[in-house]
Amino acid sequence: MKYLIVITISILFLSCQLQEHAYQKMQGGIFGTYYNIIYQPLQENDTLDKGVVEQLNKVDWSLSTYKDTSTISKFNYSETGAPVDEMLKKVFLSGQKVFKNTDGAFDMTVGPLVNAWGFGFKKEDEVTPERIDSLMLNVGMNMVQLNGEQLNKDKPGIIIDASAIAKGFGVDVVADYLASEGIENFMVEIGGEIRAHGVNHKGISWRVGIDKPIDDKAALKRELQDVLSLSDVGLATSGNYRNFYVKDGKKYAHTIDPKTGYPVQHSILSASIIASDCMTADAYATACMVMGLEKSMNVIQSLPKIEGYFIYVDKKGENKVKYTEGFEQFIVK
Repeated sequence: MKYLIVITISILFLSCQLQEHAYQKMQGGIFGTYYNIIYQPLQENDTLDKGVVEQLNKVDWSLSTYKDTSTISKFNYSETGAPVDEMLKKVFLSGQKVFKNTDGAFDMTVGPLVNAWGFGFKKEDEVTPERIDSLMLNVGMNMVQLNGEQLNKDKPGIIIDASAIAKGFGVDVVADYLASEGIENFMVEIGGEIRAHGVNHKGISWRVGIDKPIDDKAALKRELQDVLSLSDVGLATSGNYRNFYVKDGKKYAHTIDPKTGYPVQHSILSASIIASDCMTADAYATACMVMGLEKSMNVIQSLPKIEGYFIYVDKKGENKVKYTEGFEQFIVK
């Protein structure tokens, strides 16, 4: 009976601790999308909202191709290269690593092709084989080199676009800021990319859903394929069911294959990647959408502490799910 009383008191004490300081929520817009952040402050009514916004703005001024004076834009407008800040440096080095590990499926120089197909920060009116061939001459991360604090390019026409990794990086920046302020329980989400730490207001790991890949640009028909239990990891999902258009009866999705210059056409509908940080998960999720199911499984399985979950269409036209062995531990049964 004595042990039962001690256990009961401990549970009640833990419950009181979790409820002592109510979780705070903050929402807003950044990087052309929305962010949602939930955290438990150290003191009642403490707020870190101002600091979070400052961190997000720092990322935006480093990596946004929509700001003419951002660090990345200065590189893109240059003919030979430009100095980089610590944020762009970190993102480029991470992207370079994923580029090598995926045999070029992830490529930050693919921006002109994304623009040409109507999905980037600049849009072109007409896509022709000749235009694609011309743009392909400037595609390849092997033509960009980081030398100290200077990012150099082999050709004036090369530009880099961090959109396939910036949201994940932004999530990490905010998560690291919260952790540096002593926050132990939080979840940061930007445009669907997530990093979770500690527990939610119920005292359990954070619950996050993976959407069924339903063609729906406005995200009004959301249904969950699975629910995950996350703590101390990052999650990113890439899919071709929201950002697409139909022209002359053909669907064009936003994922562009850096090796062909054309939107990918294969069975994979969405890729969800779990890694220790969200930047890494974000980049690999994009790469998997380029590589397709079989190669994605092989690549992700070869990487330590990275797991993948894929929704694809089988030969009968039915949606199926396949995931790496280590991913199962995150699925709520």
